[in-house]
Amino acid sequence: MNTTPYVIGIDYGSDSCRAVIVNAATGEELASAVKYYPRWMEGKYCDPVKNRYRQHPLDYLEGLETTVKESLAQCPAGTAEQVVGIAFDTTGSTPVLTDKNGTPLALLPEFAENPNAMFILWKDHTSIKEAAEINELSKKWDIDYTAYEGGIYSAEWVWAKVLHVLREEESIRKAAYSWIEHCDWLPAILTGKTKPEEVYRSRCAAGHKAMWLEKWDGLPSEEFLTTLDPLLAGFRDHLFEKTYTSDTRVGYLTEEWAKRLGLTTKVAVGVGAFDCHMGAVGAEVTPKTFVRVIGTSTCDIMVASHEEIGHKLIPGICGQVDGSVIPGMIGLEAGQSGFGDIYAWFKRVLAWPLENILATSTLINEETKAKLIAETIDKIIPALSEEAEKIPANESVILATDWMNGRRTPDANQLVKGTITGLNLGSSAPLIFRALVEATAFGSKAIVDRFLENGIAIESVTGIGGISLKSPFVMQTLADVLNMPIKVAKAEQACAFGASMFAAVAAGVYTKIEDAQKAMGQGFIAEYSPNYENHQIYQALYQKYVKLGKFTEKELLDK
Repeated sequence: MNTTPYVIGIDYGSDSCRAVIVNAATGEELASAVKYYPRWMEGKYCDPVKNRYRQHPLDYLEGLETTVKESLAQCPAGTAEQVVGIAFDTTGSTPVLTDKNGTPLALLPEFAENPNAMFILWKDHTSIKEAAEINELSKKWDIDYTAYEGGIYSAEWVWAKVLHVLREEESIRKAAYSWIEHCDWLPAILTGKTKPEEVYRSRCAAGHKAMWLEKWDGLPSEEFLTTLDPLLAGFRDHLFEKTYTSDTRVGYLTEEWAKRLGLTTKVAVGVGAFDCHMGAVGAEVTPKTFVRVIGTSTCDIMVASHEEIGHKLIPGICGQVDGSVIPGMIGLEAGQSGFGDIYAWFKRVLAWPLENILATSTLINEETKAKLIAETIDKIIPALSEEAEKIPANESVILATDWMNGRRTPDANQLVKGTITGLNLGSSAPLIFRALVEATAFGSKAIVDRFLENGIAIESVTGIGGISLKSPFVMQTLADVLNMPIKVAKAEQACAFGASMFAAVAAGVYTKIEDAQKAMGQGFIAEYSPNYENHQIYQALYQKYVKLGKFTEKELLDK
């Protein structure tokens, strides 16, 4: 009889949910499945012009059910009975307001189509004003609650978002009792522990986004929150004091969810965390390794010992939290608000004639036209990459900043805008694309330099995520700009893979996450070595990038 334990890791990205079923003893992947959120794909509840991005909780639940069932269907008979653990990672900060039972307001009939009742995606920047108010008050308060979050609170984080929707709509204010992060809601749902007072809250989410710190008794004080806005009165009492690292077991699947997923009630459910943190674990993060989850944006993760950090507070990053990545170590988070999204924006610009002119042509039939448009759009980025790669670094005369979606790190500022300069009548699409790729690499260097300047050693870079696996041009440019070797993790779904490692610990297969990493780690599929000649060219260009960034910010302040 086969008694091999299997675990499931679920990764919730910006547009889809991914599940992997993994052999907990060896790390071998048995099966995987992806489900795109149907409402999100229709553009529902979002308004890009207003930077509003909301997601319906049903997209998450349907994604969970579909991906787990589809994955199990690919496995040998009897696999479901041997699944011992499940764990989740999600985007973040992605909170939702709830009622007294912990039900997201969008699941109540009266709010079923109300964007303010839905999960507020990480990239939603509607709360810039609220974030600025939090920063202003924090600097005046006797405790700077932003101190362990880089010293700057972001519009991408929970308190700013919650306050914004409370201010925006009276009906939401009357119904809201508490709030919950996406990564906490999923384990709560599966274990039946949904009431705000009984939810196991993620150390990762609370420490990096909610200004939680054990030494100041958890969340910011009631006085601070109500001084910020009386609308926040009572929320602190309906939330939490204690948080949990992701090696903790929340409980076991309820009978309802075991049946819905095709599993047993013996499946342990682990505490959730944000995607990049579990992705770093899946990529076998160790001290002095800079792990980059490279997708629509980047999330950068490091771990350091308490001895290395000491009493240092690293300014302008997204947080330093004890146990947010590996329990017993300090997790450090940074990142860029736009990376792949910047390339996707340029693709949309180039695709405009296809979608708006060719789409109306009467010269070819509708089926051929649709196929032609889809094929061309699909080939834009690969073709641009191929041509841009042929351009020598010393002929890269266009300069850009990577702030099309604001700036996350260093020094969060969601008001800054992207800039492209150095254009002339000879500027081609590949030249502009190359400048955008270099801009994302320069933004990466700014983050690396901030860590180095504050005494955090970085010896190598690990890339995970779609771009690291699919774009050698982007990865080589990044290696050249940083002058550091970059390894690419073999696990195609590194975030889900990291979640599966935590599921194995929550289920008791391993006693600590480092043991799960050693047993289940998949190693690396590629390595990019820096070209020193290109690095020297990029050093000079980087100084111009810094100067352009300062000019861009000054123009913003002068308005």
